[in-house]
Amino acid sequence: MRFMLGVDEAGRGPLAGPVAVGVVAVPDGFDVTSEFPNVRDSKLLTSQRREELFELLDERAAQGDLRYTVQFENAEIIDMKGIVTAVERALHRGVDALVRKECRASAEWGCTTLPEFQILLDGLLHAPPQYAQITIEGGDELVPLISLASIAAKVSRDRLMNQLAREYPAYGFDQHKGYGTAEHYLAIREYGPCVIHRRSFLHLIP
Repeated sequence: MRFMLGVDEAGRGPLAGPVAVGVVAVPDGFDVTSEFPNVRDSKLLTSQRREELFELLDERAAQGDLRYTVQFENAEIIDMKGIVTAVERALHRGVDALVRKECRASAEWGCTTLPEFQILLDGLLHAPPQYAQITIEGGDELVPLISLASIAAKVSRDRLMNQLAREYPAYGFDQHKGYGTAEHYLAIREYGPCVIHRRSFLHLIP
């Protein structure tokens, strides 16, 4: 068996909340475009369409047609180690987790050889060096499997920010998802940062 993995991240730039990395694994020959009509980079889709595609992703995963994971690194890790390292940590966990699952599944099916993996990543992302991989600039728009990973990361992070909005209602996280909107700046000035704010990013406040 040969598997393709698509990888992308969401939430690199916000002032609050975690960064998320989505990883989607499909068997070689799986036609993402036909199975997920009009899949595109998550930033180019409406929130409703992202949710629809994410629900379909969940369904196909439950049926065993593919696997996916979304890994997070929180604001504390971002502040301690920097955003680049935080993304790398989440990415490596996600890739390793799906590779282990596919290897276990292959063994259960009686395969005598380990499956092969080809990893496709967006932008400047890199997988652990032991894996065959290609980093593609603009991959979240050009490669449907990477687009699907971007949707998994974005929707999962947005849902988490909606939950955090209930814990920290003063900041409106359900509206801006931690990004630097005018309303968010005002809330930080009035109430100060909360525990999910990235202190290392707050110098960016105008």
